[in-house]
Amino acid sequence: MRKNFGAKPWTYPQPVFIVATYDEQGIPDAMNAAWGGIDLDDQINLCLSAGHKTVKNLLITKAFTVSMATVEQMVACDYVGIVSGNREPDKFAKAGFHATKSEFVNAPLIDELPMAVECEVLSYAPETCHLIGRIVNVSADEAILDEKGKIDPAKLRPIVFDPVHNDYLVVGEKVGNAFKDGVALK
Repeated sequence: MRKNFGAKPWTYPQPVFIVATYDEQGIPDAMNAAWGGIDLDDQINLCLSAGHKTVKNLLITKAFTVSMATVEQMVACDYVGIVSGNREPDKFAKAGFHATKSEFVNAPLIDELPMAVECEVLSYAPETCHLIGRIVNVSADEAILDEKGKIDPAKLRPIVFDPVHNDYLVVGEKVGNAFKDGVALK
């Protein structure tokens, strides 16, 4: 038997994205966003309210980065989600983050978060909070790469958001082989 909860924004997993931008003076800012994902090979979609400092910044610079929050940086990643850049101008530094300018877009890479998607703004609809970005590059610190030079989730240790319990959970256990294990049912 199933229990009905009604219309809720609940899916599993919900990635914990850290969206970073520069303001008009080149000062980095970041925010935590759990509602988003990939919809085309070269596009990322996020639900971000217009009042966020980060949103104001990306509308000016037309660029942003999306880093995967990690277990090691969970406290800092949560901090940038609960403190507003509109009220705390040193939020990025207080989180303990350091920025390196992306080679591909006018936005910061967060040195402490080893994987980022670097994006240009394609569109933003303030009435629906829907941001669409074109993915220009994905970068990863060599420390999280496997022996084949690919991103290793066990080394990245990304976290996801549990919207039912307001918890962060770690990702990493391999349970199967995509596009292969289902062949057994053909």
